[in-house]
Amino acid sequence: MHLPVFARRLLRPLLDPYRRYRHAKLIHAVRVSIGLLATILLTTGINLPHGEWASVTMLIVIGGLQHHGNIGKKAVERAYGTLIGASVGLLLVVQQAYFGQPLLTYLLMSVVCGFFSYHAIGKGGYIALLSAITVFIVAGHGDNPISDGLWRTVDILIGIVLALAFSFALPLYAVYSWRYSLASALRDCAAIYSRIISGQSVTDDEHLKLLNRLNAAMLQLRSLMPSVSKEVRISMTELDAIQRHLRMCISTLEILGNTRPDPRDEQAMAR
Repeated sequence: MHLPVFARRLLRPLLDPYRRYRHAKLIHAVRVSIGLLATILLTTGINLPHGEWASVTMLIVIGGLQHHGNIGKKAVERAYGTLIGASVGLLLVVQQAYFGQPLLTYLLMSVVCGFFSYHAIGKGGYIALLSAITVFIVAGHGDNPISDGLWRTVDILIGIVLALAFSFALPLYAVYSWRYSLASALRDCAAIYSRIISGQSVTDDEHLKLLNRLNAAMLQLRSLMPSVSKEVRISMTELDAIQRHLRMCISTLEILGNTRPDPRDEQAMAR
């Protein structure tokens, strides 16, 4: 879509990927705040019972996730967990209303949540954990009315839809964070190489600070790779190859720094 020149200039701070990368936390905070306001206005405006669960779901889905690639996955997992947990919770409410045996209900809830906890460790663990949580949201301790359970399920699904909608508003793509962080790491590599060949000390605070920053960047880049892979359809193998080259570059610089004599040692030997 082509925007007029004045509109592009006005929106440049929001459309420029680098500025959005630099102010990602602020953009994320504003987006979550507006999303929560929307859920509150919607659920109270149409007078939905237990509307606070839409807001809770909004926070669960996008509250701790900045990047667009992660939000979609989290929303899908939240939807699966909600549907599974709500179905089990409603069944528990029905059996409690039919048999009227609280101890049986407590036993069944414990067994079901134990089953979900077994699957919460490993692949698909987030879905299993959310299923267990949703069982209690919908059923309480088995004494919640069926209508309350249904309304809470509807509220959670509304929260998922709104969270996805707001994730498309000024999306924060992991690929930009990954690219800019990689560029910053390469600049730090160049700074370390410059220090080594110019004879500066490799044991002073500035040199060690650069190395620590590179190690932290390696961890950050690794954490972004799954989201980057989803956003730009690049395989994890290709991204890992780039990460491996950066790691080799850092290791080479460390070897160069450790094999070059410290100027202070040379001066001491000369005396």
